[in-house]
Amino acid sequence: MSVAAKGAGQVRILILGDIVGRPGRNVVNEHLADLKKELELDLVVANAENATNGNGLTPKTADQLFNMGIDLITTGNHVWHYSELIDEIQQLRRVLRPANYPPGAPGHGHGIVTTRSGIKVGVINLIGRVFMNDVDCPFRAADALLDKIHRECDIILVDMHAEATSEKLALGIYLDGRVTAVVGTHTHVPTADHRVMPGGTGLQSDLGMCGVYINSVIGVKPESVVNRFVNGMPARHVTQEGPAMLCGALITAEAKNGRCVDIQPVRRGVGLTPAP
Repeated sequence: MSVAAKGAGQVRILILGDIVGRPGRNVVNEHLADLKKELELDLVVANAENATNGNGLTPKTADQLFNMGIDLITTGNHVWHYSELIDEIQQLRRVLRPANYPPGAPGHGHGIVTTRSGIKVGVINLIGRVFMNDVDCPFRAADALLDKIHRECDIILVDMHAEATSEKLALGIYLDGRVTAVVGTHTHVPTADHRVMPGGTGLQSDLGMCGVYINSVIGVKPESVVNRFVNGMPARHVTQEGPAMLCGALITAEAKNGRCVDIQPVRRGVGLTPAP
């Protein structure tokens, strides 16, 4: 991966796809410090809704990820898997849950982080409705939050945690020119559709995952998934162990206007062809 030197007034943000279990945490820990130097990163955001045992997140695991150098965590449909996080998420301002959960859900759907250079980066966490649980409209939730935080932030990123590619792309087009980037998570497979749209918003429909790609189905041991398709019987998903790959995207943006000037896939580790 060849990246030009960061220009004056530019902000570099790495957004990581779903961290899956111990292998995902390990590959992030192995590569993140070097990536910070190599890519001249100002901020690191990661979806970690599968970081604890491959399903859900605990405050303890979140602390481990923060200690690795992640600045803010997004989640998705597995955010409520552990009661420990439900009990504490209201106080954890750097752990987000989708903003379009109905009123009354604990936690926060957006966060604002200030970089060392004083740039304020807002992150909005949303979840899709197509093939997912019943939630409020992510498009209207985005509108409401942008009205609230637009004046407070230099850069605004959106993690759209959704099943359908069309829904993620539609949100990116809907928000073009109003946010710096819209990236998709949840499906654990990195897409090749990264682009900067006409209004200056970076878009990629799925970042992929930080987890095991070799001999796995989206990070879990294949037999449970294959058998479910073959005989229709439910089976518990077990995280696949082994060498893993870190997948995400590098966002380069102009601090003065919040426009994305470049979005590139980032891959480190074992399991897929490295990003060009």
